[in-house]
Amino acid sequence: MIFVGDGALLWRAVRYALDRGHTVDAVCHGPRSAAPDGVPPQVAVHEVADGAALDALAGDLTARCSDGLLWSLDNPFLLREGLLGSGLRLLNVHGGPLPGYRGLPLATVAYAILHGEQEFAATLHEIEAGIDTGPVLAESRFPIDDDAVFEDVMIDLVDAAHEVFTEHLDAVVAGSGPTPYRPDGVPGYYGLAEARAITGMRDHPRYDRATELGFFADVWPEAAQAWGADGT
Repeated sequence: MIFVGDGALLWRAVRYALDRGHTVDAVCHGPRSAAPDGVPPQVAVHEVADGAALDALAGDLTARCSDGLLWSLDNPFLLREGLLGSGLRLLNVHGGPLPGYRGLPLATVAYAILHGEQEFAATLHEIEAGIDTGPVLAESRFPIDDDAVFEDVMIDLVDAAHEVFTEHLDAVVAGSGPTPYRPDGVPGYYGLAEARAITGMRDHPRYDRATELGFFADVWPEAAQAWGADGT
């Protein structure tokens, strides 16, 4: 299997797959997180700068992949034609319930709080050409407390993302995973433009909660500065 993404969630999933005895053929990660110690030498590790650099590896990744699976976790890159047409089964763990909260976790979490949502979810779904539009396999849902801030919800979301991956990894590898389905609901998308728009919502009654990034300010320093989440 191939892994694509960035950050601790990616490497946590890689380690879990290896510990379960699955073959990890390659990992493609962004510049935010280098490979940790202990990655077996037979795992090809590529640092990629953007979606174009990732797609340039499509042929090599497809040839390497021993089980036909590509997992995307905490992935900042949009998959392009090379991987979309590779014949691999492409699966993504998304930070939000679908179809209502497509987009970037930075924005989906903030808007979930702004909207007064009482629960949220990480979603395992198949990847197609649209952004977070592929059929859903499973969700891991959790409640949002009335006083929860961005940091609280994001911590729960990271745990839910790992949970939905670990709960279904073995079955997907065995070919007996959940049947994909198209979820009901009103589509919604929260990307960079929506994240930037939050700066104009300072009068919103839940603004302070939605922008209190806590230690995630180190992950999204530009948002922390723009939203005034550091108290300035």
